[in-house]
Amino acid sequence: MNVLRTKSVERSIADTEEPEHRLKKNLTALDLTVFGVGVIIGAGIFVYTGQVAASNAGPAIAISFAIAGLACALAALCYAEFASTVPVAGSAYTFSYATFGELVAWIIGWDLALEFTVGAAALSVGFSGYLQSVLAGTPFAIPDQIASVETGVVNLPAIVISLLVMLVLIGGVKLSSRINQVVVAIKLAVVAIVIVMGIGYVKLSNYTPFIPESKPPASEGGGDFWSSTLISSIFGLEPAVYGVAGVVAGASIVFFAFIGFDVVATTAEETKNPQRNVPIGILSSLAIVTGLYIAVSLIVTGMQSYDDIDPTDAAPLATAFNAVGQDWIGDVIAIGACIGLTVVVMILMMGQTRVAFAMARDGLLPPVLSKVHPTYGTPYVITVIAGVGVAIMSGFVPFATLGHLVSIGTLFAFVLVSIGVVVLRRTRPDLPRAFRAPAVTLVATLSVLLCGYLMLNLTGETWVRFGVWMLIGVVVYFAYGARRSNLAREEAGEKAVPGR
Repeated sequence: MNVLRTKSVERSIADTEEPEHRLKKNLTALDLTVFGVGVIIGAGIFVYTGQVAASNAGPAIAISFAIAGLACALAALCYAEFASTVPVAGSAYTFSYATFGELVAWIIGWDLALEFTVGAAALSVGFSGYLQSVLAGTPFAIPDQIASVETGVVNLPAIVISLLVMLVLIGGVKLSSRINQVVVAIKLAVVAIVIVMGIGYVKLSNYTPFIPESKPPASEGGGDFWSSTLISSIFGLEPAVYGVAGVVAGASIVFFAFIGFDVVATTAEETKNPQRNVPIGILSSLAIVTGLYIAVSLIVTGMQSYDDIDPTDAAPLATAFNAVGQDWIGDVIAIGACIGLTVVVMILMMGQTRVAFAMARDGLLPPVLSKVHPTYGTPYVITVIAGVGVAIMSGFVPFATLGHLVSIGTLFAFVLVSIGVVVLRRTRPDLPRAFRAPAVTLVATLSVLLCGYLMLNLTGETWVRFGVWMLIGVVVYFAYGARRSNLAREEAGEKAVPGR
């Protein structure tokens, strides 16, 4: 059994022309940029800004966002080169299949399933939090029993929004793009309100100290492996919050805020002129949101002392304005965030379906998952499965648990893509590359080191859950994909047909 067999770039591109599995090419560079901005501006800015400032970094959360943005920028250059070279659905999965071989490709595909599915679930929970903020005090207020896992039984609004998004995605990628453009405009307007209206309420005294002094975590059990960062456990460091270590740990957590630009790479197969438009979409969307994240984090921590921010608050931007007596602005922000988070759920779910679609087309997953709707040209079977999975997860799992899992999954994908782009440069220097990452070896090395370091700053609990998920994936591969993939069938002398 040859688990290191690779699928050539030429074959990956040729498979996209199979009539049964051909996706419609509707997206432009503007569509991709808006997709990127639409998915990146989500729970990271609307939820994590307050939570991480209160629990890890204080006002220096702005530095945490800058560190996370730098890690993403390095990885984005590698993604952009890969996506312009291999314009095929599947993102890092497809890239890995061409460079590392089938087993690694499966592992990264399984990892992306974790990233996108859990990410969509986390954003559904974030949507529910802002919806409760909007409806609080009205006759339509949602009881905690059906709106929160922490204080109730189920998160019903999160389930409902997941299923509605699923239906929109089945309707077609262009429909999704049009909805996204409208909602992104709303989200950008909300962010602009936070910056423009909030700057007048900033108190410079709230920035002192900018990096709060390091101290032991307040919660009980803060020193055990389960709740400590992995780097603390490995080197026997005393667990701490705030200080430089808190800022870096904060960067690992807010990294969740940047997931999404890699979703742009998953839509390469549905893009007009992907060699040009995909790199533009990836890099421009990342540049826009990094600046916005830093600005918003400075405004929020300037309006309120980090000591006064509730780390469990699901709507910290709205709460910041409520704290200065501007309830109407808080209400506008809550409504805008509520609308905006729906699109992030949609795009993350779309990313998951495209990765699974690519894996099924290669035979690594059951062929039914690669079926394309005859009218809408979308992979509707896997979209239904993903939508139901996201609904169940968002209805019964807390936000914090989901967010940490997304961060580690994303960082792991970035590490493999960064290594893979160097490997493909050496093994296939002949391939046409519409975009070439500058100083690729240096950029990729820095990306691997920074992403790896951020992974070490996640908790032992997160690592254990991630390890269990990846172990399940390896078992599934050897039980199914290793013998039924198209490449495996060809080695056995059978005729392999893409998607069968």
